[in-house]
Amino acid sequence: MPVAIVLINTEIGGEAEVFNALKSVEGVKEVYETYGMYDIVAVIEAQSHDAIRDIIMNRIRKIPRVKSTTTMIVIEHSRVS
Repeated sequence: MPVAIVLINTEIGGEAEVFNALKSVEGVKEVYETYGMYDIVAVIEAQSHDAIRDIIMNRIRKIPRVKSTTTMIVIEHSRVS
């Protein structure tokens, strides 16, 4: 199943609003509010790369106060306990 990491910048003061909105987006599996270059990091999973694109373009980027996104498509991953 395709996985992507989406790095998100929000408008100043919009971090909590965007963080909470992301939790209800289908396909978003993890959300982190971070310090540094990006305000929020989201991990998304979908059935196809087209579905990943749809989640990013039509759901995440349309959340009010999202300023920009950078997406990294995962080519291999492993869960470590």
